[in-house]
Amino acid sequence: MNTPRLLARYRKEIAPEMMKTFGYKNKMEVPSLSKVVINIGLGEAVQDIKFLESAASELAMITGQKPVITKSKKAIANFKIRRGSSIGCKVTLRRARMYEFLDRMVSVAIPRIRDFRGLSTTSFDQGGNYAFGLTEQLIFPEIDVDKVTKIHGMDIIICTTAKTKEEAYELLRHIGMPFAKK
Repeated sequence: MNTPRLLARYRKEIAPEMMKTFGYKNKMEVPSLSKVVINIGLGEAVQDIKFLESAASELAMITGQKPVITKSKKAIANFKIRRGSSIGCKVTLRRARMYEFLDRMVSVAIPRIRDFRGLSTTSFDQGGNYAFGLTEQLIFPEIDVDKVTKIHGMDIIICTTAKTKEEAYELLRHIGMPFAKK
């Protein structure tokens, strides 16, 4: 299998640039991507299971990997959710699929968002991971608009090996994440 375009760019351009910026002595110190988790939460799936099936098939088309159906851990009477009922789906991407997905998301999907002003720079946690949400799945070109039954959003968490928020921000900025101007 060919090396993903983003991975080759990381090895050739991004890692040496980060070594200069942060003064790393060894290339193994340079932060890298460890995994990307995409989660779709569908509370409406309790009433109609077809919503969950269509969301899972769309997520499989977007990521190229079969999603796991997530179950509720406890019952919530106000939302009519029983313990163990299916309420969403998620996919964890690693290695080549992760780089392919991020490359497509940064270069194709995010530019298709209407009235986009940049991603928030405050969504980093202490461990150097970045989380953000998308309001609709239609921005991905793999989705056929005519076959969509319901528009739903998704949460995307990008996990890195960075030790600080600043290292993670620089890594994702070099990858091409369009952050809002500070």
